[in-house]
Amino acid sequence: MVAIKNIFRNVIAFILLQSIATVTHGQALVRDSAIVVPFFGLGAEGHIPGGDMKKRFGNDYGLQAVVGVKTARNWTYSLQGGFISGNTLKEQGLLAGISTSTGTIIGQDGRTADVRLFERGYHISVSFGKVISFKKPNPNSGIWINGGIGFLQHKIRIETIGNNVEELKKPYRKGYDRLTNGVIADEFIGYIFYGNRKLVNFYAGFNFIQGFTAGRRDYQYDTMQPYKEKRLDLLYGLKVGWILPFYTNPDKFYYY
Repeated sequence: MVAIKNIFRNVIAFILLQSIATVTHGQALVRDSAIVVPFFGLGAEGHIPGGDMKKRFGNDYGLQAVVGVKTARNWTYSLQGGFISGNTLKEQGLLAGISTSTGTIIGQDGRTADVRLFERGYHISVSFGKVISFKKPNPNSGIWINGGIGFLQHKIRIETIGNNVEELKKPYRKGYDRLTNGVIADEFIGYIFYGNRKLVNFYAGFNFIQGFTAGRRDYQYDTMQPYKEKRLDLLYGLKVGWILPFYTNPDKFYYY
C-alpha cells in the first residue's frame, strides 16, 4: 500500500511539471500541431462483473473522473478513478441469522423492518498511455490506449430504514459487509477527441479491471469466522467522459 501511495504522489508531481510546459507549447493551434494538454475529465461508467465479483454482485454503474496530461508526442500520464454502485446482491444467507423463518427481519418496534442491500465501492489508478492520431480532425485526437495499476475496494452496504434493527446498527453491520480491497491492473481502449475550437472535448471506450483482492474483516457474524479469503475480482465495461482541457489556443497571429 505504501508503494502505491508513492506512485500516486510521483504521478501527480509529474503531471504538474508537464503542465508547466504549456507556457512554451500551449500557444500552438490544436488543429495544426500535437501540443501539451493538461486535462480534467468527468463522466460515467458501467461494468459487468466477472471472476469472484460475479458471484456476489450484478452489474454496476457510477461516476468516474480522470486528471492528467497529454504530451506533445501524444503520450498520456493520468490519475483516474470511479465510484462503484449496484443494486443486485447475490450473496446467499447474509442476514439469515437475524431473520424469521419466512425471511423477514423484525425491528425494535415489533414490525417488519425495511432492510436494503447494495453494492458500494471505488477504484483508483495511475495510468500511462498513448494517443494514436490519424491527423483528422487534428493531431491531438485519436485512439487512446491506456493502462495502469491501482487500488479497488468494495463492500455490501446495509441500509435499515428508520435504523430500528439493533443487530444492524453501527458497528455491528461491519460483521456482514464483506469489506474487500486490493491491487488492480486497469486497462482502457477508446477514442479521445479535442475540438479544434476547444468547445467539444470527450473520451469514450472500453474499460477492463483485474483486482487481486482479499477480505478485510476479522469476523463475519453470518459465517462465524474471519473473512480473509483471496479473490480475483474482474470488471468489464464502458466509460465516457467530458474533457476540460487547460491549454491556450489562439486564433490570431502577429507578424513583425
